[in-house]
Amino acid sequence: MRFEFSPEDEAFRLEVRAFLRDHLPRPMARRFYIGAHPPGREDVRAFQKLMHGRGWGAPHWPLEWGGTDWSPLRKHLFMQELYDADGLDYSWQGLHMVAPVMLAFASQAQKRRFLPPMLAGDEFWTQGFSEPNAGSDLASLKTRAERVGDDYVVNGQKIWTSDASMAEWGFFLVRTDPDVKPQRGISFLLIRMDTPGLTVRPIVSIEGGLGLNEVFLDNVRVPCENLVGEAGMGWTYAKYLLGKERTASAFLYFNKRELEKAREIATVQRVNGQRLIERPEYARKLARVEVELLALEYSVLRVLSEEKNRHNLDAVVSALKLRGSALQQRVTELQVEALGLHALRQWGHGEGEAIDSDEALRWPPQVPGRTAQALITRASTIYGGSQEIQKNIIAKLAFGL
Repeated sequence: MRFEFSPEDEAFRLEVRAFLRDHLPRPMARRFYIGAHPPGREDVRAFQKLMHGRGWGAPHWPLEWGGTDWSPLRKHLFMQELYDADGLDYSWQGLHMVAPVMLAFASQAQKRRFLPPMLAGDEFWTQGFSEPNAGSDLASLKTRAERVGDDYVVNGQKIWTSDASMAEWGFFLVRTDPDVKPQRGISFLLIRMDTPGLTVRPIVSIEGGLGLNEVFLDNVRVPCENLVGEAGMGWTYAKYLLGKERTASAFLYFNKRELEKAREIATVQRVNGQRLIERPEYARKLARVEVELLALEYSVLRVLSEEKNRHNLDAVVSALKLRGSALQQRVTELQVEALGLHALRQWGHGEGEAIDSDEALRWPPQVPGRTAQALITRASTIYGGSQEIQKNIIAKLAFGL
């Protein structure tokens, strides 16, 4: 195996680094560094427009729709530089989740209508999948969509709906046929979030964020033209969506960035006059996580390079999710441990207003947002498929159990 990148790839890395250094506004980068959940709407819009103007608005999209046609390795290098510069990991619900489904299954009219404003940062999206009694067991969802003339009439409830309060559109899994096998009766429907009968109610998460929501649908009328692909194929499209970003569930770039933050904190924090990074007990913890993260990175690179593997690829992806989500918790715990009493302060939410306050500025710059980040990562081993679900997938697909 070659452990270095080609001169061309290194030149590409430096090009990305220089662009972000010269064009990413420092106050915006500072807010992304702190990790407000979710980022402010105007920050998301401004960042997307910045990257779109450079031609990097959707690196993973096909070239004909505004993508880059980069190799998987260059996408990897790009994402690494993006995180290192404290850039934003784009608008996930739209660019990374619904867009691949549209590109594969939507009509040409739907692509022309929805993809350009998504790419330009003019319209934001939210995902309406989970329900109060249908999270990991998504096939049991109850939200109904009954066809009445040229519309679907939708009734039901969604929960943990990320970014619903800032989105113009949502992509929803709805049951259009209750008389067939559960997976066969689900359809993929696009719903405008200001449609009469649709109500969004924020859920205050453990760190004080308002990114999660409940969505109630009460006789919401949706034009049939907003159905993606065929009725009854929503389960297939959802699996396609979740399979497109096979290495994203490893949270590699997040983990590497947050580990460096832990190192930064330990370099300036002192215990009895000694820098924490020089104390063997903490240095060992940091080194142990760094070794595990390096192993995770090479596992991701093997998937990106399509290395042959005797195990089912879905089982490999589940293994990445297991390790990556656990490391999210460990690296943020290292930050909180290093901060000591400073960790009791947790700014970083609400459009950044507290970040500029006189009180916040009296604390070291690496303090704001760290406790909040550690708190929200407690959910990382649950969302996107819990640890238990991932282990069941591995048992079944890798070992035939």
